[in-house]
Amino acid sequence: MRAGVLRFAVLAACLLFAAAGRASVTVHDDTGRAVTLVSPARRIVSLAPHTTEMLFAAGAGAHVVGVTQFSDYPPQAKNISSVGSGISLDLERILQMKPDLIVGWNNGQAGMQLDKLQSLGIPVFRSEPYDFKTIASSLERLAQLSATEATGRNAAARFRERLAQLQETYRQRRRLSVFYQIWRTPLMTLGGPHMVTAALNTCGADNVFADLKQLAPTVTLEAVLKANPDVIAASGGEQDDVLAGWKRFPRMKAVANNNLLLIDGELLNRSGPRILDGVEMLCRELDRIRKN
Repeated sequence: MRAGVLRFAVLAACLLFAAAGRASVTVHDDTGRAVTLVSPARRIVSLAPHTTEMLFAAGAGAHVVGVTQFSDYPPQAKNISSVGSGISLDLERILQMKPDLIVGWNNGQAGMQLDKLQSLGIPVFRSEPYDFKTIASSLERLAQLSATEATGRNAAARFRERLAQLQETYRQRRRLSVFYQIWRTPLMTLGGPHMVTAALNTCGADNVFADLKQLAPTVTLEAVLKANPDVIAASGGEQDDVLAGWKRFPRMKAVANNNLLLIDGELLNRSGPRILDGVEMLCRELDRIRKN
C-alpha cells in the first residue's frame, strides 16, 4: 500500500512538472532577446499604438489592461486605461496594474522606459518592426505569449497572403520617385529603415531618401529640390494645406504634374497589421498618377 501511494505521488509530481513545462513559453522579441513566461499572459500593458493593434489582431485584446496615448484602434482599445504617452509613462500606474507582460516600441526614450520596467522584473517584449516579415511574425509570437496561437497564425497568414497579392499586382509598374513628408517645419521625412520605404517599394516606387539610416530624419529644402521627385506625399495630421508650400517651385516634377498626395499617416506610419490598408491606398494613388 505504501509503495503504491509512493508511486502515485511520484507520478503526480511528474505530471505536474510536465504540465508546468508545457505552460511556460519562450519567444524572442524583435531585438533578439528571449521573453519567457511561466504561464500565458493575462495582464498585458501595451506601450505603443501599433503594439496595441498587434495584440488585438493576435487574439490577446481581452488581456490588455493598459495602453498609451493614441492607442485608438480597434475601437475597444479606447476604453482601456491609459498609462501615459509613449515617452512619458506613469510607472506607478503600470505597477498597480500588476502586468505579467509589457509590449512596447523599442526606440529612443520609449526603449529606455522598457529597460526600466524590465529591471523591475516584468517580462518585456520589445517591438521594432522595420519590415513586413517582422509584423507577420510578431502576430505569431505575441499569440504564443498569450496562448492564442490559432488566432495569431491565421492573422499572420492573412497578412502574408495580402502582402504577396499587392507585391504581385504592382511589381511591374513604372517606377516613381517619392518624397514622403511627415512634418513641415522642420522639414522631416522617413528614412530607409522605416516601413514606409518598404511600402513604397511594394507599390513600385522609391523613397528619395532611402539611403538615410535614421527613422525620421530632418532634411533640407535644397536636398528635396535636388532630388526632384516625381511625387510628394505628406501624411495627415497637419493642416490640409500641408503641401501648399511646394507650389512655390513649379519646376519640380511633382509640382508641375500636380502629383501632391495627402496620405492617411495613421495607417501607413504605424508598423501594425493595418499598414497594408495604407499600402493599398498608397498603391492606388500612385497608379492614378501613372495614368495621368
